[in-house]
Amino acid sequence: MSGHSTYETLRHLADSWGLLAMMGIFAALSLWPFRPGAKRHSDEAARSIFKDETDGR
Repeated sequence: MSGHSTYETLRHLADSWGLLAMMGIFAALSLWPFRPGAKRHSDEAARSIFKDETDGR
């Protein structure tokens, strides 16, 4: 047996690869609104609060 417990092995994995995964997810979610196709959706969401429930019927 190597002397390392399962807990220590999983903690090491979470400390290294878990941090990289969280950084990647954060970067992707931070940049998502700035993608080329997002302008139309952002403008539509910004105007939606002024839209009346009977508009478009």
